[in-house]
Amino acid sequence: MKKLFISLLATASLTAAMAQESPKEEDFFKILKVTAPEGTLLEVGGLTTLPDGSVGVATRRGDVWIIENPTSRKPFFRKFASGLHEILGLTYKDGALFCAQRGELTKLIDSDKNGKADIFETVYAWPLSGHYHEYSFGPKIAPDGKFFVTGNVAFGDEEWWRGESRVPWRGWTMKISEDGTMQPWATGMRSPCGLGIYEGELFYSDNQGEWMGSGGIFHVKNGAFTGHPAGLRWTGLANSPVKLTNEQFVAKIDERRRRDENGRAIKPENVVNETPTLFYNLKEMFPNVDVQTPAVWLPHGILGISNSEILQIPDGAFGPFSGQLLVGDQGMSKISRVFMEKVNGEYQGGAIEFRNGFRSGVLRMAFAKDGSLFVGETNRGWGSAGEANDGLQRVAWNGAMPFEMRTVKAMPDGFEIEFTKPVDRKSAEDLASYRVESFLYKYHAVYGSPTINKEALPLKGVKVSADGMKARLIVSDLKKFYIHQLTLDGVRGVEGSYSLVHPIAYYTLNNIPTGEKLAMSEVSTKNSAATPATAPATTPAAAGKKAAPAKATTGAKPKLVGGQAVTMAKAPTYDEVKGLLTRHTCSACHQANKRQVGPAFADVAKRKYTNDQIVELIYNPKPQHWPEYATEMPPMPQVPKPDALKIAAWINSLAPASGSEAASEKP
Repeated sequence: MKKLFISLLATASLTAAMAQESPKEEDFFKILKVTAPEGTLLEVGGLTTLPDGSVGVATRRGDVWIIENPTSRKPFFRKFASGLHEILGLTYKDGALFCAQRGELTKLIDSDKNGKADIFETVYAWPLSGHYHEYSFGPKIAPDGKFFVTGNVAFGDEEWWRGESRVPWRGWTMKISEDGTMQPWATGMRSPCGLGIYEGELFYSDNQGEWMGSGGIFHVKNGAFTGHPAGLRWTGLANSPVKLTNEQFVAKIDERRRRDENGRAIKPENVVNETPTLFYNLKEMFPNVDVQTPAVWLPHGILGISNSEILQIPDGAFGPFSGQLLVGDQGMSKISRVFMEKVNGEYQGGAIEFRNGFRSGVLRMAFAKDGSLFVGETNRGWGSAGEANDGLQRVAWNGAMPFEMRTVKAMPDGFEIEFTKPVDRKSAEDLASYRVESFLYKYHAVYGSPTINKEALPLKGVKVSADGMKARLIVSDLKKFYIHQLTLDGVRGVEGSYSLVHPIAYYTLNNIPTGEKLAMSEVSTKNSAATPATAPATTPAAAGKKAAPAKATTGAKPKLVGGQAVTMAKAPTYDEVKGLLTRHTCSACHQANKRQVGPAFADVAKRKYTNDQIVELIYNPKPQHWPEYATEMPPMPQVPKPDALKIAAWINSLAPASGSEAASEKP
């Protein structure tokens, strides 16, 4: 009996160990509440840390607060200024605060040292037409002490979808001296909400929209053109550093200005099966212009829909990620992580998820003295995955090391992935643990773009370093200027056989480096997926062949996830999936019973898909089946299969009684 008990105990312990889930982002980076005075509306538009450790917070409603002892349990809020016009940036320099209002760069001074601003000095004012969308962002301090500010475009009257620069320097970056001198710096911006300084250079993030197939991070060099043509209207002015004119642009690029038989403007829509213009094509069309494609693309609907603040992680903060960049997103209430390198003199690099689940849209970030991150949030009028209209939260690292891709670097024959912890050699030397795909977006006057030219790239071999901290992949058919999606869902760590916290990275390959390539004798070519007897039912085609279109897996054996079969004994409740809907940003576009950006979940349930078919549609949407929705759903390959199944089961629970019938149409 005793032996039987010991045997049962050992079996139970093994089962518990197998059932242990891999750690998630919230197990390392905690989101903490910042207690504000009752009735305070922190629709944060600006955020900066002061030399004494206090934090300055500017709001869209025109207030500026100073938070003393900001990381304590009871921070003290002091109102420093009020009555300003939609502040969307705040910084500190030489004893004063500087902010970008709607129409000017303003210096705020507390001359009598009573804790409140008593001097409001206009450093430089720029023109406004009065259009609601003429937001102004910044400032960021350049290495020479001057300020960078960016300006949104307006939108048309009849052509309400088309960005316009109605007055000088909308859609531009301006460099402003404290004496009030303004130097136009670059143009091509559409909605340049996020500014950041990295290695002494200016970068900005733009949002998806017309001419912007997806969001991205751009290196803003003096005289650069970053894609949106509205600001070209002013390049003929004497002080413009950009020499491309609007006339030159429209002579080679179709703006899609069409009218119907009644003379009314026709809104441009995506053209299927066309040969599209790609953004990098402009480099050949205009060889004498500094056309600046994104240093890093941030795929739409995955790493954001309204990219915002760019902030470098200081030394000593956030463990293995010191020196890298964080990029906020207002619409998806999340933060992504970016790592960059220079290849052939140009910046490029990768982006990966970092932290989801903020209470409102992430607009601004600032590191506190203790290495934690203040996150300023706003929602009103813009919408976000987070349900609150405003927010100020803090992210703190608990000191535990997550199992992540620390960086991805381009190699002459593929990519080198560096990890934060050693990988299990058996899984890391198996090509079935990896997938690499390339894709891009159209460059056109349509709002956003579907992903196009998507292709699975052949994997030839992998070399794992002796310490297990790096894996170098040999990848065929690398494509310059394309996004390369690296999926490492089969790689496990030595510790706990855990999967990566975030198994997908998106690398923008602007240049393929030269140098020594790996010899095939140095690498592992093992591919367990190539043997039919051992290949999981849902594993993509073996490396070296194009993956066949995925099919619904109804009736197939349950997929093994972490050594366990995923099954749905019963549909989860809303409370059980609410966190998943937020984490994976489903809530940004869908609600249970109400049409939003996309269809209501209840309407999806009426289509009578199986759970597996819904999972496949999460990974490979079919927007042609929902023609009444203007915004196409992007592929969401980053959603783990167990999470996707739970979401699918909950969606199907919303169907009427007849919804239990077998699927009546193809996904």
